[in-house]
Amino acid sequence: MRKARVPVSLNELLVLLDALQKKVAFASLDDFYLLARLCLVKDEKYFDRFDQAFGTYFQGLEQVALFPEAELPEDWLRAEFLKHLTDAEKQQIEALGGLDKLLETLQQRLNEQQGRHAGGNKWIGTGGTSPYGHSGYNPEGIRIGGESRHKKAVKVWEKREFRNLDDSQTLGIRNIQVALRKLRRFAREGAAEELDLPDTIRSTANNAGLLDIKLVPERHNAAKVLLFLDVGGSMDPYIRICEQLFSAVRSEFKHLEYYYFHNCVYEKLWKDNQRRFQETVPTVEVLRTYGKDYRVIFVGDAAMSPYELLERYGSVEHMNDEAGQVWLQRILDVWDKAVWLNPAREDYWQYTRSTQMISKQLDGHMYPLTLAGLESAIAHLAR
Repeated sequence: MRKARVPVSLNELLVLLDALQKKVAFASLDDFYLLARLCLVKDEKYFDRFDQAFGTYFQGLEQVALFPEAELPEDWLRAEFLKHLTDAEKQQIEALGGLDKLLETLQQRLNEQQGRHAGGNKWIGTGGTSPYGHSGYNPEGIRIGGESRHKKAVKVWEKREFRNLDDSQTLGIRNIQVALRKLRRFAREGAAEELDLPDTIRSTANNAGLLDIKLVPERHNAAKVLLFLDVGGSMDPYIRICEQLFSAVRSEFKHLEYYYFHNCVYEKLWKDNQRRFQETVPTVEVLRTYGKDYRVIFVGDAAMSPYELLERYGSVEHMNDEAGQVWLQRILDVWDKAVWLNPAREDYWQYTRSTQMISKQLDGHMYPLTLAGLESAIAHLAR
């Protein structure tokens, strides 16, 4: 587990051993897998790493360390020279002599190979009879990339595509909910309807054994969130992930207020995109309505003309009397806990001046809409 970079301690192992002694899982590898994951993994984002560690230990799969760390250039593996061998030709190809020999020779090939190969019988490449590569034929080879054709590979080496539980991938509703819970601030609200067992026991004992029931208000998440969502235009490709975020936020926070804007916040916001020109809310009213204990989350790709941020009348949709940066700053002056979640790829941000300007205005608190990015944003808001 630790080699797979899953944070696990001796306590989790002891819990697992105790569960096994009590036969919570018995004589079933599938049941043991579920039990081990439940006991050892504390965060869903590590599920995929747990799967790798479990497969390595229990299913005879090779350690990742057996393979060289360097990645192969993709053009070495292009299947442009696929050979169509006859059965007689295939029977003439000799195996190298087992998995250990294959791995040893693969390491030698990687150390020696200087370029791309196709149609050969020795180097790592495509379409040939070499034991290493893909889209060719060898009765006992290691497929590197590509797709299985003859079902002869004794080992498959290909880049692992993580599911959306891994840090670097975009989110699903469940992932978002897990990340948002770190912003929870519990408080007791409403009527006293929940049994306070410790106080009831203490009061009953002090009352000479006569039952004295004590009730307290239920605990609720008291965290307050203001959500500002960019819609339309360049945000259209991100509709699905924004819907998932919106759904998760609404389910997690009792105190949630949301408003829409386009590109940048100006003097008006709205709550219904179908009637955004008829039913708007003055931004000044929003600034005056909600207390300083709210946390602010902007969601948008921050991609727009710099004039929309810097100039009067710079908006693409209306004649704004004040620049977008002015309105953004007013929001930041009221709520100092604010982050910007950006669904665009982080490596693209450097090419958009407006994105850099907004990130700078928020003191760098712009985060990608990935699990790792959302966790970092929530950690900032929770301080």
